[in-house]
Amino acid sequence: METDLDRPLKIGLVSISDRASRGVYTDEGIPALREWLGRALATPFEIVDRLIADERPLIEATLIELVDTAGCDLVLTTGGTGPAPRDVTPEATRAVGDREMPGFGEQMRQISLRFVPTAILSRQTAVIRGRALILNLPGQPKSIRETLEGLKGPEGESIVPGIFAAVPYCIDLIGGPYAETHAGVVSAFRPKSAVRVRPT
Repeated sequence: METDLDRPLKIGLVSISDRASRGVYTDEGIPALREWLGRALATPFEIVDRLIADERPLIEATLIELVDTAGCDLVLTTGGTGPAPRDVTPEATRAVGDREMPGFGEQMRQISLRFVPTAILSRQTAVIRGRALILNLPGQPKSIRETLEGLKGPEGESIVPGIFAAVPYCIDLIGGPYAETHAGVVSAFRPKSAVRVRPT
């Protein structure tokens, strides 16, 4: 018998950029996220996306709408996490969250520091709002992929785990649907007691 926990994962994608939202250039964040999720997720999912400006009240309202009205289980933001005055995504994210999940931001910086010393300037964070996980990601498609997927060696072995490895189990714990990944892209980690055995 199917339950609410068997429904498709609903994911909100929010690209935060003044210029892209005005049409000055084409947004690359949402297409990069759609492409990566399409490769990574092995179970059905739905996407709701938003392209908005770097305005804190607008970011807060968008995150609230995606969780409370659209019913997203996971919201991924891209952009607006640097030290510049217009970078207000972390403040907006913390403002709408019930609980902060700092480990996600710590791991993203660990991954990015393998490539550039300025990764220490990034302020990505994550929060839980109700039964949804909201994650701030970097703005560049390459960095988005690296932080979600992690770093791999020449034989495809994991060197530094990506943050998405922890996302499905986190969603389990807060009451969301069960999601699985393609191990060749990112291997979702769950304790053995939390792994579902599919009937054969």
